[in-house]
Amino acid sequence: MSRLLVTGGAGFIGSNFVHYVLANTDHTVTVLDKLTYAGNLASLDGLPEDRFTFVKGDIQDAALVDSLVAETDAIVHYAAESHNDNSLNDPRPFLDTNIIGTYTLLEAARKHDKRFHHISTDEVYGDLELDDPNRFTESTPYNPSSPYSSTKAGSDLLVRAWVRSFGVKATISNCSNNYGPYQHVEKFIPRQITNVLRGERPKLYGSGENVRDWIHANDHSSAVLTILDKGEIGETYLIGADGEKNNKEVVELILTQLGQPADAYDHVIDRPGHDLRYAIDSTRLRTELGWTPQFSDFEAGLRDTIEWYRDNEAWWAPQKDATEARYKEQGQ
Repeated sequence: MSRLLVTGGAGFIGSNFVHYVLANTDHTVTVLDKLTYAGNLASLDGLPEDRFTFVKGDIQDAALVDSLVAETDAIVHYAAESHNDNSLNDPRPFLDTNIIGTYTLLEAARKHDKRFHHISTDEVYGDLELDDPNRFTESTPYNPSSPYSSTKAGSDLLVRAWVRSFGVKATISNCSNNYGPYQHVEKFIPRQITNVLRGERPKLYGSGENVRDWIHANDHSSAVLTILDKGEIGETYLIGADGEKNNKEVVELILTQLGQPADAYDHVIDRPGHDLRYAIDSTRLRTELGWTPQFSDFEAGLRDTIEWYRDNEAWWAPQKDATEARYKEQGQ
């Protein structure tokens, strides 16, 4: 599998995967990305031209997808509409990209008999109570709560059906919340970091008790490569780094790591239907495939991420004003 087609490779998690692959393997990579607001060509700067190709296009474009899949060994499908708030404002793009786009890719993988890996989210499982001792596993029933998570659940089920019905050589991974370089400033961690770097106060949804299971994007990337190499066709693997923190703890860590008082933030209205807690049990990935995360210490990974945003203001500054204006309109 030396030739990889990476959909959504100009987005946050996809671009981190492309950088990771080109730095740690001898694979070549073609990125297919529509370059919506969440895709940024600057996230792919500096990659080796002899091993990297960029194609601007839509994963719903069957002819384009067919031509690219025919020339690759494996498809790694990151492309997705992924922001919960946006899905509440306008669900339709989530149906188009996450359902129809995935279907289009699966049909091309089926036609050309190519390996397919589908990137999904822990949000398909719904949420857990704050005091629930359990975590999500591969057998947890799906219980999505937003247009975003329901369309990702639908895309997962399409992949499973194409494996069983048509023999597509696919695997799925459901990952917990990612953080790291190249993440759009609309997302929770980079929004708070860039607020502090600009001398503004971070914003905390509601009481800040909502818990997320954080994983550094590099660890997500290494897990996906492991699944591509060793994963069993038709199986699902959960990716997590035991990084459970509530939003209040994360904001306070960002402030203290940037030399500010831990309470120097503002409370804003909570988002509708805000899931309480996500928690991943990645035992199967670790025991069966031998994967381990590099950033097992969330504070160390957060420090690494803060330094990246401090050093790369030219990357995030063009997005910042419009993002904050939109949040202000929503009271957030």
